[in-house]
Amino acid sequence: MLTDHVTNHPLDLTAPPQSSTQARPQQDSRSTAGRPPSSKVPVRSDPGTILLHWTLVTAIFVSLLTGLRLSADAEGAWFSKLFEPILPQGEIWTWHYVSAVFVLALIFAYAAYMSLARLKRRISSKKIVVLTLPASNKLRIAAVSVIAYWILFASVIALSATGVLLYMGYGGIWVTVHFTAAVVVLTYIGTHVVLHYCYGGLEQLLRLFRPQSLRRYPGMARRPLAIAVALGAVIVAAAVTLDFGTRSDLVVARADELPTLDGNLDDALWQAAKPVFVKTQQGSNLDGAGVSTVEIRAVQVGDKIAFGFRWEDPTRSLKRHPLIKTEDGWRMLNNRADISDETAYYEDKFSVAFSTSDVFGGGGATHMGPKPLDNKPAAFHGRGLHYTTDGSLVDVWQWKAARGGMLGKVDDMWFGTPVEPTEAQVAGKARYSAGYTSDDGKAFYIYNYIGDPETHYHGTVGVRRLPIDYKKTAALMGNIDLSVNTSEDQGAHWWMLEEESVPYSLDKDAEIPVGTVLPGVLIQGEYSGNRADLQGGSKWQDGYWTLEVIRDMDTGYEKDLAMKDGLFMWMSVFDHNQTRHTRHSRPVRLTFNKTGN
Repeated sequence: MLTDHVTNHPLDLTAPPQSSTQARPQQDSRSTAGRPPSSKVPVRSDPGTILLHWTLVTAIFVSLLTGLRLSADAEGAWFSKLFEPILPQGEIWTWHYVSAVFVLALIFAYAAYMSLARLKRRISSKKIVVLTLPASNKLRIAAVSVIAYWILFASVIALSATGVLLYMGYGGIWVTVHFTAAVVVLTYIGTHVVLHYCYGGLEQLLRLFRPQSLRRYPGMARRPLAIAVALGAVIVAAAVTLDFGTRSDLVVARADELPTLDGNLDDALWQAAKPVFVKTQQGSNLDGAGVSTVEIRAVQVGDKIAFGFRWEDPTRSLKRHPLIKTEDGWRMLNNRADISDETAYYEDKFSVAFSTSDVFGGGGATHMGPKPLDNKPAAFHGRGLHYTTDGSLVDVWQWKAARGGMLGKVDDMWFGTPVEPTEAQVAGKARYSAGYTSDDGKAFYIYNYIGDPETHYHGTVGVRRLPIDYKKTAALMGNIDLSVNTSEDQGAHWWMLEEESVPYSLDKDAEIPVGTVLPGVLIQGEYSGNRADLQGGSKWQDGYWTLEVIRDMDTGYEKDLAMKDGLFMWMSVFDHNQTRHTRHSRPVRLTFNKTGN
């Protein structure tokens, strides 16, 4: 990208007009010696420039395209979606992170090469002075190119610095800065090509396909390209070593008694367990910043393991698709329930994923894009699917506040090889989740609404059950405030038990006045099978959720991972949204074999 506009040209300032009395200079006979006057020697570049240029171009394009795919996933994204037809799909996290490291290494390698080969004049700020002088158009274009180069340098540095911050879990304003720097780099690519074409036409662009030996200058290193490549390799190795060498270990403490599952971490065993803090970011809501720090503790008690989680969430949200009676009938409150992408009327959730692999994207199980699987249905929301491609398993625990989370249940699930879709899923009438599904068994929650396939939850809906006493049900729900940014009361029940309700009937419906709000979740029966392996206790207080979870060290079930040394963990926070959880890039390693607490 840093090709040379001017090689050995002097400062070609525009000369003043000559008077008619001045003698014209005689033509230099040497200018025509050896070849016809009209012939031109093709413009060329040295092999080092060509190699580093195209390697850097490739790395930048991979980084930009994968980054735009991640950006297109953001709620309200529009600019990055303009590139949808050319954006990659699938497991792009690895490509994005690896290409970003190579961009950084290549920038340093390129800078070193220009210095060692005495080619720094290509980006010398002294060229900019010609913009204040009556210089030729070529020199002006070269000066503008130098300015563009330095803007590129600043943007790449900003991209790298903010990329590291995002990778470490710092979101908020850094997401905006990172995106802005990426747009600047994207704009530079087009500007760069145009400037080169204006400077020397097609020949100037083709020089990067025509190698010639590097000219020797006094003080030039003997092998500048080899040294520059070696420097780039050192930077890549240092980045990888620093990343893997600074990841957090969650050391599992030992205790004699299990904790009381009350959503408090004040038991003595929790105080003996050293916590790990993980920053997560780019989630929906969370006061608009999209960030939440998660505290994690772990304790082994015999053949059981207990985890304590505490995370930031400004509101206690339990309103998962509540129902409200209108003059037209019952309506289910939502903003995007039809595409499984609710970000308003939903419950708080928390998820932890375990994997034997530390591959990016949650153990390689996160695949982005409208249709990452060519031979399978797309997700309704078009954001991607969870599955693995190598036969591996990711064990997923998901706490759902209104669907049993406040009643001591944590759903046991997994990511694995994509399952075959049903006829309804192929027809687009049912949600396809690829490799994301629950353990064998049964949960005790169902939904209290029946959607109309034509209105897709944006019109009236059917109701499965009505309260025996709607006033009592309303009292259990506490202060009914339909603002999505309001916390529900402590002890409020935004679910309805089977014994508190009866099957829907017109007569019972007629007893309930317009404006009545009912829970969208029904609790009936019991959890059963391997899906019931997890027991929990949770509580929200002062802007934090606390969750305690107990499970057998090894359940013996094929879809559960045994708790052992070296497992990797990823955390996700959902603030009243369905799928737009926070992102956690660097896994935490579960460790049993270290001495300590």
